[in-house]
Amino acid sequence: MNWADLSALMGTDRPEEVDAAFERAEPNVGVAVIGLALTHPDPQPILARTARALASDNPALRAQAIVALAHAARLHGVVDRANLRLLRRSPRGNAADDDLWTFVPHRRLPWWLWRHQLVRRCRWHLWERWLP
Repeated sequence: MNWADLSALMGTDRPEEVDAAFERAEPNVGVAVIGLALTHPDPQPILARTARALASDNPALRAQAIVALAHAARLHGVVDRANLRLLRRSPRGNAADDDLWTFVPHRRLPWWLWRHQLVRRCRWHLWERWLP
């Protein structure tokens, strides 16, 4: 793959290429993780790479992992414990929080995400009902 071409990376569907990019510390590996989330038919390889990216010390890579996790939730309706544990360290209100709440069955989501989403929704309903 051409790792300088971001549009090519968005089309990657091979987890082993993403793993090799992690090993080489490619600067655009986060884009490849997003591409994998959009194109790979099996969510398990996607979730393994998003967890690896979420565990990174690089803030840009963690932000791209959150986007990839949001896409995986939207397209496959799943999340695993490893990603939830790592996502909990991120600030609330990100794209993954919203897509997990929308596309993953609520019974599979942790209490901290419930708390964030329910408080947010209650505020919205109060605002709509009581304030013009």
